[in-house]
Amino acid sequence: MQTSVSPPDDRAERACPTHEEVRVQLERILSSSEFPSGGRGAAFLKYVTEEALAGRAHRLKAYSVAIEVFNRSAGFSQDDPVVRIEAGRLRRIIERYYLIAGQNDPIRIDIPKGGYVPTFTWNDAPTEETDDDPNEDVIGRRAFAWRRLGWPMLAILVAFVCAGFGYYAGVLTGPATGRSVGQIPDEPTLVIVPFADLGDGPQAARYAAGVTEELLTALPRFKEITVFGRETSKALPPGVEASQVREGLGAHYLLAGGVRVAGDKVRVTVRLVDTSNGSILWSQDYDEDIDTHELFTIQSDVASKVATAIAQPYGIIAKSLAANPPPDDVGVHDCTLRFYAYREELNPEAHLAARDCLQRAVARFPAYATAWSMLSIIHLDEGRFEFNPQSDKGPALERALGSARRAVSLEPGNSRALQALMTALFFNNETKEAFEVGEEALAANPNDTEFLGELGTRVAFSGQWERGGELLDRAIKLNPGGAGYYFGTRALIATMLQHHDKAVRLIRKADLKKFPLFHGVAAVIYSEAGLLSEAKREGGVFMKMRPDYLPNIVAENRKRNLPPKDSLRIIAALRRAGLPVPSVTDVEAEFRVSDALDGP
Repeated sequence: MQTSVSPPDDRAERACPTHEEVRVQLERILSSSEFPSGGRGAAFLKYVTEEALAGRAHRLKAYSVAIEVFNRSAGFSQDDPVVRIEAGRLRRIIERYYLIAGQNDPIRIDIPKGGYVPTFTWNDAPTEETDDDPNEDVIGRRAFAWRRLGWPMLAILVAFVCAGFGYYAGVLTGPATGRSVGQIPDEPTLVIVPFADLGDGPQAARYAAGVTEELLTALPRFKEITVFGRETSKALPPGVEASQVREGLGAHYLLAGGVRVAGDKVRVTVRLVDTSNGSILWSQDYDEDIDTHELFTIQSDVASKVATAIAQPYGIIAKSLAANPPPDDVGVHDCTLRFYAYREELNPEAHLAARDCLQRAVARFPAYATAWSMLSIIHLDEGRFEFNPQSDKGPALERALGSARRAVSLEPGNSRALQALMTALFFNNETKEAFEVGEEALAANPNDTEFLGELGTRVAFSGQWERGGELLDRAIKLNPGGAGYYFGTRALIATMLQHHDKAVRLIRKADLKKFPLFHGVAAVIYSEAGLLSEAKREGGVFMKMRPDYLPNIVAENRKRNLPPKDSLRIIAALRRAGLPVPSVTDVEAEFRVSDALDGP
C-alpha cells in the first residue's frame, strides 16, 4: 500500500476561524436541506453562536436560552426540560449535517455536551491516496496506522486551542473554555482506545462501540483527571500501542478493552495501562447475560463500574500517582493527594499540610477549580472541626463559601466544586440551596464516591436518616476500601435508625482515632447500644480532644443542622454515659431561646 499524507505544518499553525467565517458557516448550515426548517433549532443555534462571538459565552445557561429562544417567562425553572431536550436534538441534527452535507465544509460548529457554549473548529482533514495492495505486510499496516494517528491528533489539538482560547479568553465557563495557559496545572491524562470487537458476529461490534461511547461520557465527569475527547479517541486504532499514545498525545494512561459475545453471554474485558512503560495497572472482566439485560443497560453498567474503579478520588489512577509521582509533577497534583490523605485521616496535622499546599496551588494556578474546591473544604473543616484556626483571616465558613463559589464559576460541572459548594451552603444554613446543588451534582456524576459520601452525610444530618444511609451504602459499595469517615457516619445513621448491632460493627470498622468527633460519635453509638463502659471511654477521649464541644453541644449540633429531636436524643445518649452535657432543663431552655431568635 502506498500512502501519502499532505504535510500538516501549515494547518497546524493556521489561525482560528474569524467571526465572519463562523457566520458564513452558520448560514451554510441553516440553509441546508439537511437542517430541519421546523422547530426552534435554527434560532437556538444562531442565538448561542452569536452570543459566543459577542464574548457573552458566560451567559449561555439554560435560563437565558429558555427566555431568549423559547419565550419562557422570567419564572423559568430547571424543572422545565425544554432546553435540555432541544439541545440534545440540536446536537443530533448537527452531527447528521456533518455526516451528510457538511463533510467538506471548512468550519465545524458544535455544542459539546454539558453546556450550551458552541465551539468553532477547522473541519478539513488530510488527503490520503491509497493503492490497494493485497501483499501489504504487517509493518506497512502499522506505519499506516501511525500516519493516520499523527496528523488527526495534531489537527484535533489545534482545533481545541481555537475553540478554547480564540473566542473565550478570560471567560471561565467550564472545562472547554476555562483553561488558559499558566492558569491551571497539568493533570493526569487518559485516552480511551475504541474497544475491540473480538468476533462472534455483529453484536460484539455494537457492544464494543457502545461501551466505548459510555466510557467517553462517564470518565470526564471525574475532574481530577483529563480525558481526551471523542474525536481523539475515535482516531486511534483498537490495537494502538501504549508507547505510541505517550509519544503522539502525551497521555499518561490508556484505557483499552474488547467485547466478545457467545450465545446469550457477553464478556467485556478492560485494562488500564501506564503509557510510560506499558505496564497494566488494572484489568477486569465483566460478564453479562444478554437475555436478562438490555444492551444499553449492560453498556451503562460496565462503564459506570470502570469509571468508578479507575477515576474516583481513591481509585486506581490516584493510587498509582501516590505510589509513583510523575517526574514532571510540578507539585500541584501532590496537593490533591494530600487532600485525599487528609480526608482519610481527618486530623489537624494532615489538614495543615493540605491547606498550605492548596494555598500555594491556587496562588500559582488561579483558574484551577479543583484546587479551589478542595481549599473550600479545608476552610470549612477549620470552622466546623476547629482545625488550625486562622482568626485573622475572617470567618472560616465564609471563606469556605467564597472559595466554593469561585470554583463553580471557574468550572460549573466540576464534581469537587459542586461538593464544596453544597457543603459550604449547608454549614452556612442555606440548606435548601445546598440540596439543590447536591441533587444536580448527583445526577451529573452518580459514581463519585467522595461526593456520594458527603451528600449522604448532609442528607442524614438534616434528619433524612434513611436516604442518607442509602447514599452512604452506595458510596461504600463503590469504594469498600474508602475512608473510615464513611463507616463512622454510616454507624451513626444505623444508631438513629435503631440498628444498634450494625452501628457497633461499623464504628469498630472505622479507623479515625485522631479525629475528635469520631470519639464523640462512638460514645453516642455505644451508649445507645447499652455498652456504657465503652461509651464512657470514648467520651473521655473526646473531652480531652475537644473540651469546648460538650458545654456548647446545642450550638454545635445546630451548626450541623440536626433537627431538635435528633439533637436531644444524641445529648441524652451522652448524658447516660455520664458525660458532662448540660442538664435537660438547660438544653430545653437553650432550644427555646434559639427557636425564638430564628423565628419571624
